[in-house]
Amino acid sequence: MTSLEEVTSNGYSPTALNLPHPVGPVLPAPDIAIVREVRRIVADRLAQRLQAQPVERLDARRELARSLVSAELAERGRERVRRGQDPWSVELEMVTSRAVMAALFGMGRLQPLIDDPAVENVEVDGHENVWVSYADGRDERHAPVADSDAELIEILQLLAARTGTSERTFSSAHPALHVRLEDGSRLSAVAWTTPKPHVVIRRHRVRDVDLDDLVRLGTIDTVLAAFLRSAIRAGKNVVVTGLQNAGKTTLVRALANEFDPMERFATIEKAYELHLHELPARHPRVVAMEAREGSAELDATGRRAGEVTLTDLLQSALRLNLRRIIVGEVLGPEVLPMLEAMSTGDGSLCTLHARSAQHAVDRIVTLCMSTGAPMTDAFAYRLLAGSVDLLVHVEIFDDTTRGGRRHRYVSQIIEIAGLGESNRPATTSVFGPGHDGRAIPLHRPQCLPDLIRAGFDASLLDHRAGMWDGPLIGGAR
Repeated sequence: MTSLEEVTSNGYSPTALNLPHPVGPVLPAPDIAIVREVRRIVADRLAQRLQAQPVERLDARRELARSLVSAELAERGRERVRRGQDPWSVELEMVTSRAVMAALFGMGRLQPLIDDPAVENVEVDGHENVWVSYADGRDERHAPVADSDAELIEILQLLAARTGTSERTFSSAHPALHVRLEDGSRLSAVAWTTPKPHVVIRRHRVRDVDLDDLVRLGTIDTVLAAFLRSAIRAGKNVVVTGLQNAGKTTLVRALANEFDPMERFATIEKAYELHLHELPARHPRVVAMEAREGSAELDATGRRAGEVTLTDLLQSALRLNLRRIIVGEVLGPEVLPMLEAMSTGDGSLCTLHARSAQHAVDRIVTLCMSTGAPMTDAFAYRLLAGSVDLLVHVEIFDDTTRGGRRHRYVSQIIEIAGLGESNRPATTSVFGPGHDGRAIPLHRPQCLPDLIRAGFDASLLDHRAGMWDGPLIGGAR
């Protein structure tokens, strides 16, 4: 048997095992080789059982796994007796069972990073090359999270088998994995198409946030807060743009928290990231919808059996008596029903990857053209012009190389007001980058009367340098 120190060095901490700290009698430590072997056997059996009969509730999955662990350990105990060996003690069998359950439903040596509230992102490039980004801007290298790339892949395969309302696979046939962890973090992984497995875990540290909170965080100033608040109240359709990790989802959360509490709206996401349905005091009438990947088998149409796409969810949402629809991230064919929802409703929101607000216009049209629907670029521009009211762009400025921190801030707001010349949307740069990149008022929007009726003080646009609280550390770019 191994010592408790060896157990913790392999990722099974006393807390993860639910073991008491060594005060008084110390329980025997489980054999790590046996823990890994039992975990592998039980994981296979659990995946088979869940594939034959899906179990949606996590607590029910845990109970099923616990029964499989008990059965396997009991059989191993009987085999020891048949071979003339001493039977396991009750205490040893108990701690071994707990260790297997921790390995099954935890993330091994990744789990402490997921549990650390100061961690913002985790990047794993092979089992031994691990980098952690903290909320204060630090990037630090971390100890290996597995003994080999094969073990790391095994952890991810087990995670895929037990996550969500349907079984996901992570294999050479399906080399990409995108799942939501129990704490709401998002995990993305790829393997087989790369020399080594790569994993990224993005934490959602700020959930219950409003525009005033973003002012305090330095993402917007008071002028932008008042402008965006009135835009939401006036029912303007807003697309939040930016690069990865720029803070798009956080801004959408803040905008959604400006909805009237009695409004009925839907959130549509590939994996829950907004978590607005977990704020019943703010949103008692939210309809939260999550896509489903489906199984590895294909149906008669060539789709994965049981698959539910964002497009499917959007089409269903249009029949649910909603005022607004929020799409967590528009990446593909869901762009068409999203624009349809915006053109028939008011005050809908979505996020989009783009280098700038202006670039987002062409990106939306490109997505429309790539859906396979019969469409000309002129029609796509017309659809965009009749659906989207405002493009809000979020920038991220990384000053950590000079001892600073990461700064996320709104740099542009562009109004779309119908079609202009050459059948392209007519745009107005209402806010644009100042000398340090942060948004300052440039022009008055055509929708200003609507915003004034919603409570906006138009004189705020006269603050030509904005009302940012202090200079941006790092200076102009």
